[in-house]
Amino acid sequence: MPPLFARLFGRKREPESLPSTGGRLVYAVGDVHGRLDVLEPLIRREIASDVLITRPKERPLLIFLGDYVDRGPQSRGVVDLILSLSADSAFEVVALKGNHEEALLQFLEQPSFAATWFEHGGAQTLVSYGVQPPSTRTDHEAWAKTRDEFAEALPPEHLAFYRGLELIRTVGDYAFVHAGVRPGVPLAEQAERDLLWIRHEFINDRGPFEKVIVHGHTPNEEAQLTRHRLGIDTGAYATGVLSAVRLYGTDQRLIQSKAQRRVA
Repeated sequence: MPPLFARLFGRKREPESLPSTGGRLVYAVGDVHGRLDVLEPLIRREIASDVLITRPKERPLLIFLGDYVDRGPQSRGVVDLILSLSADSAFEVVALKGNHEEALLQFLEQPSFAATWFEHGGAQTLVSYGVQPPSTRTDHEAWAKTRDEFAEALPPEHLAFYRGLELIRTVGDYAFVHAGVRPGVPLAEQAERDLLWIRHEFINDRGPFEKVIVHGHTPNEEAQLTRHRLGIDTGAYATGVLSAVRLYGTDQRLIQSKAQRRVA
C-alpha cells in the first residue's frame, strides 16, 4: 500500500498471536495450604481424567505454584502426595517455592521467627508433623525446643523438598512463579523476594510482561485469567476451592476441585 493511502485508510492490523506452551500439556496448581482433601481429587480425578482424554505425546508437566503448608490441617500429607507424584512416571513434576515454605525454613534456622510464622498458620503445619506448638508466642525457650522437635520429626525427604524448591519455570510463552514479578525487570534479573512476596505492584500493573505470568499468592474467590497474567489462588484453605489452569498449545482452561465443607 502506498504511504499516502496507508495514512488515509490505515494499515490492516495483524491478529495478535495467542500465548502458547509450544505444544506441551501443562497443569499449574494454585496455593494448597494443607488442603489435601481438595488436592487429591484435583490430581487423581480431574487432572488424571483429562490426561487420559487428551493423550499428549509428551509427559504432562505438573507445576505446583508454592504454599503447600500452613493454615490447612494436612501440610505433611500434601508434601507426601507431591513427592509420590514426583516418583511416578505419569507426570514431570515441578514444585515452586512459596513464601510459606520460606517461613518454614526460616523457623528451622531461627526459632525466634516463630511468632511471625505462628500468625500465618505455622501451628497447623507443626501439628501435621505431630509437634505440639507452645501455648504462647513469646516463650522463646519453648519455641527453641519446638524447633528441635520439628527438625527431628521432619522426614529427610521433606527437608530436601523444602530446600530444593524452584523459584521460576518457563514453558513457551508462559512463566510460572509463586507471587508475581517486578514490572519492568527482566525475568532473569527478578529478585527472590519479589517472586515469593510481591503483590500490589504486580497485580495493579496492566502489563505486558516478558511472558504471561502464571501465579498464586494473592487469593480471590474467582481465578483471574487475564491477558498478561493468570492468577489461580482461590483461597483453598478458606473457600475449599482449589484451582488449576490447564495450558495446551494456545488453549487455556480452568480446572477446580471443591470440598464438601469449609475448614474453619
